Amino acid sequence: MSTKTFKKGVLASSIAMILAGVSSQAIAAEEAASKINKDEVEVIQVTGIRGSLKASLNGKRFSDAVVDVVTSEDVGKFPDGDVGESLARIPGVTVSRQFGQGQQVSIRGASAQLTRTLLNGHSVASTGWFDQQPVDRSFNYAMLPSEMVGGLEVYKSSQANLVEGGIGGTVIVKTRRPFDLEANTVFASVKGQYGSVNEELSPELSGLYSWKNDDETFGILVGGAYSETDYQRNGVETSRNWSGGMAPTTFQQERERTALNVDMQYRPTDSLELGLSIMSLDLGANNANTQLIMFPGEDSCTETNPVNGNCVKRTKVDNNLGYGPEGFRSGYFQTWARESSMDSNTIDFDWTYEADAFTFSGRIGNTASDGGSRTALVGEYARDSSDTFGTWDMTGDQATFDVENKNIPITVLPDNIGIQTWAMGDGPNSDEETYLNLDFAIPVEFGVIDNIRTGFRYADHSVKREDLSGVLADDYDHESTFRPASEYYPGRVTSGAGFTLPEANRALILADSKAATDHYVSNAAGYGTVEEENIALYVMGDFSTDGIRGNIGLRYVSTDASSDYYALDAEGNYGTTLSTDTASYNELLPSLNVVMDLADDVILRTSAAQVISRPNYADMFSATSLSNLNSNVPGVQVATTGNVALEPFKAFQADIGVEWYFRDDGMVSVGYFMKDVSSFISARSETQQQIGIDIPLYVDDSTMSPCGPTQPDCWDVGQSTNVGGGSIQGIEFQVQDAFDNGFGYSVNYTYADAESPAENYPDLQNVFSDSSEHTVNTVGFYENDDFSVRLAYNWRSEYIMREAPNWYLNRTHESFGTLDFSGSWAATDYLNITFEAVNILEEDSLQTGAYASGSAPSADLELGFPSWTFEGEATYKVGFAVRF
Repeated sequence: MSTKTFKKGVLASSIAMILAGVSSQAIAAEEAASKINKDEVEVIQVTGIRGSLKASLNGKRFSDAVVDVVTSEDVGKFPDGDVGESLARIPGVTVSRQFGQGQQVSIRGASAQLTRTLLNGHSVASTGWFDQQPVDRSFNYAMLPSEMVGGLEVYKSSQANLVEGGIGGTVIVKTRRPFDLEANTVFASVKGQYGSVNEELSPELSGLYSWKNDDETFGILVGGAYSETDYQRNGVETSRNWSGGMAPTTFQQERERTALNVDMQYRPTDSLELGLSIMSLDLGANNANTQLIMFPGEDSCTETNPVNGNCVKRTKVDNNLGYGPEGFRSGYFQTWARESSMDSNTIDFDWTYEADAFTFSGRIGNTASDGGSRTALVGEYARDSSDTFGTWDMTGDQATFDVENKNIPITVLPDNIGIQTWAMGDGPNSDEETYLNLDFAIPVEFGVIDNIRTGFRYADHSVKREDLSGVLADDYDHESTFRPASEYYPGRVTSGAGFTLPEANRALILADSKAATDHYVSNAAGYGTVEEENIALYVMGDFSTDGIRGNIGLRYVSTDASSDYYALDAEGNYGTTLSTDTASYNELLPSLNVVMDLADDVILRTSAAQVISRPNYADMFSATSLSNLNSNVPGVQVATTGNVALEPFKAFQADIGVEWYFRDDGMVSVGYFMKDVSSFISARSETQQQIGIDIPLYVDDSTMSPCGPTQPDCWDVGQSTNVGGGSIQGIEFQVQDAFDNGFGYSVNYTYADAESPAENYPDLQNVFSDSSEHTVNTVGFYENDDFSVRLAYNWRSEYIMREAPNWYLNRTHESFGTLDFSGSWAATDYLNITFEAVNILEEDSLQTGAYASGSAPSADLELGFPSWTFEGEATYKVGFAVRF
């Protein structure tokens, strides 16, 4: 292939990238090159809904891989106010909204932990703020303001030059760069958000300035965003501590999100371009979870489920029913207060050197994240009260209550109360990666192969988990710190199922807990680190001939892993020095993508690849935790151990689809996809195992040991391990069009059959986590020179959420749909007035038990039982945006 031809290919690729609004890793537009005169090329500014759809279609059409693209409608104007919600519009993509925002992304029936997220092509560190979620590899999209995003690419197929790790798929988030924009581009936005549950007005600010010199050899872009959100989630939760206990619950959170992006580009010569990007994301997420756990009593059941015998109706008529000390038997009132936060900071240096015979590009950088929650608790048995007398009905998918009074008074608590000193904890987590990418592209003339790409990637990744307990001072007098209950609960707040509860003073609870804490000590069982050193080499050939294009490649991956932990001695005591377990594995990942022109506007797209996703960190921590070592009950002693030697999830995947581009902004496509998962990671348990630690109960009375009178070392052992996998197959259908009268629409549907052997999960359900069988998206819009409006509906069928061994364990989220609206009016050439409404229908989040009969840790989690219900909130935003 001549250098001249190669340059035309680069030019065509660049134009496709401009049309997409973002730079793509894999755009093949060789045939378009012959139709383009270099002298006629101009930068195309993408604006409006229709322009965004055109750009997104071009990004999809000219990619060699199976890719969907979301493009910003203008600087600072993303299709949705939430990045996760925009991703949810893509066929095959579903997003969890546990706390009112799109947080974790699942692709084509695979769990969110099997999705790889990259920022501008590199890793981005992420931790969680919530102490009841495991440490995993997913990215929390709530961290990222939509105003800072220029576009998204979702790779559903793989190719050799794509960073490994996404069995479900890979999401590449693209931010703006100064060379992409006109000099002195300015954007500023002010919004106010109102929630139908919390009924508070919250501010959002964002802005961007981009400059470059006349020669376009140097440019700098500065962008930032700040928001404060008062979020409230009302619901009803079950309580696994007391059989039949149901709890109207109010979760209140004060979110403070700050984001800053600085991007510089320098072009010292026509052949060399350098870039430096600094991204800082910070989320303060302090929260309080207040609930009254109502005790019905063991004798309150009036109706059972005939299938599993689970009680589904209870009637309470007597104060003596329930638990607790005399005079305090109506329930347990508590507030968990958390000082929570997470951040993500990245510095990335990239370069591209384009010679006549090759292109050399690369990047080096570091990304780091810290997060976690410091906890405090005020909790007391509630006074006897007739308020909760009545009938509790759990026959449907949410619990309902016909009781004397749902307005729970402050007098339900003792007159004076204090913090629970056993609950003073801290759980900091950290995540960091240092990386180096080196990539070469060499034009060649090897038959149909016209370009060879090869490269190297190195990443040093470290994760640390800690569990700290607060220690009281030697002279601490608990009762002297008690306060009147009204100081901890000075107000009233709405709750689930129509209840009203005393409203907690979160700041005071946290302050008293801190004041009582002399220092923190580390719980050895909760400490763990994972260190990974990843090396990847790849070679990939781009090919093109008459009507056919694509790539074929091979990626080699080598991983060395280690985990530091505190080991146990023969008495069950943790050591004072760290031990280390190590492991390693290597993988070869071939891939093939082929695109065939069936007609001028119809293409057939196929792909096949071997892919992997690395194990979750929570499964790799090598520490062992012992449950009930000193219990006097036989058979309840459990040892749970992580496994750093876990091999990754492995799958072979393939696609075939047809796409008809009947005009620039109109397309119909249908595709079939499959994933054969050969290696799966499952938490398995074995009974009557020896771990080298004698159980005191069996030492004192050898006849009680299930392993026999001569074996006091007799444990149930749980550990994650590699097992046989499952399969995913499905169909995606998509159609979109825009008309000359300003109207347009987009509709897509995905069917995903994602099965895995039931024994891979403790709930014995043979379905992948986070997988909905049916997903539907519909979008209708209208725009002219002054107005644009868009109405979108997203619906997904039921799916299983798995968070065991944390408090919420595993449950089924019932089908869920949201209706969203957005509109914009160009008041002047520079000023837009915007309006957004999310979840207009206030769809509830209904979560029922997921465990097959006999496998649930408690009856409240058995299949079909209404375990958790959270009321849907509609949010409304009005804003002003300036662009010039």
